Amino acid sequence: MSALLPEGRNEAVRGGSIPVKLEPVDVADVVSGSPAQGFVELGKIGEAEVGIWELRGGVATDTEVDELFVVLSGGATIEFLEVPGEPEASGEVVEVTAGDVMRLVAGTRTRWTVQDHIRKVYISEA
Repeated sequence: MSALLPEGRNEAVRGGSIPVKLEPVDVADVVSGSPAQGFVELGKIGEAEVGIWELRGGVATDTEVDELFVVLSGGATIEFLEVPGEPEASGEVVEVTAGDVMRLVAGTRTRWTVQDHIRKVYISEA
């Protein structure tokens, strides 16, 4: 699939309604429930990838890439299990909901608890 917002064109998309194909989260990352996730590539800005990511229905762990995101809809509780270079940050919890902007540092190990869904626009290293 090609990018929805290709370089060199002035375009707009409805981020809240773009279809995102969801697949079960890898069983090794499932903590509880039946979480499913997916993403759609929007395009690139310089070397950064931009897309929409969605997670539904459960609790899952992840190892993050360097990323900035904006929550479009839904929300999540994000627990920091392990933060590179900041052991004191382990165990911290952040609640994010629609309109929130957050930065995640590469290598951070997280636990995402999602009651219904979270849908975000992300900008990350390619």
